[in-house]
Amino acid sequence: MPHAEKGLAVGLFGGSFNPPHAGHALVAEIALRRLALDQLWWMVTPGNPLKSARELAPLVERLQLSEKIARNPKIKVTAFEAAHNVRYTADTLALVKARNPGVDFVWIMGADSLRDFHHWQRWREIVLTFPIAVIDRPGATLSFLSSVVAKTFDYARIDEGDAPLLARMKAPAWTFIHGPRSSLSSTAIRKMTKG
Repeated sequence: MPHAEKGLAVGLFGGSFNPPHAGHALVAEIALRRLALDQLWWMVTPGNPLKSARELAPLVERLQLSEKIARNPKIKVTAFEAAHNVRYTADTLALVKARNPGVDFVWIMGADSLRDFHHWQRWREIVLTFPIAVIDRPGATLSFLSSVVAKTFDYARIDEGDAPLLARMKAPAWTFIHGPRSSLSSTAIRKMTKG
């Protein structure tokens, strides 16, 4: 797990990154800038319980590729979930919170993930652990409004203009951040490399 001093604002950006691409780097850069983060932890997961593991590249390979793409020195690429045998996001966030008292975290996710977020293990617990920044993704700009999570936690949504304050807020709190979008997708890249 990367080190973060007390008082820092740190973004948590997790995913399979199978493979990582410029769209992921764009989300990380937008999050760093718009949320006024001191660090961003690019967390390469052992695997997504909601996705098939058959097409999953080895963790070491995904970690190395992520390090090549994540050029900003504020970005810390890590795979600590594998070392701690953590499989679900709720468990990851609980571990991060327990190990880092005094650090202000914000969970970062693409708007495309918000659509299915209510299928994640203990999704309500995730929303109540750390504030969440939802970063715009192509094709997901409007669908996020109809998501179960957006409707359930509508009262906790903050204005996008207050995004720099999000990491310091008590959960539940979330915002939707508009900005440049990349149409790249790991699924499409895998299909192209197969063909």
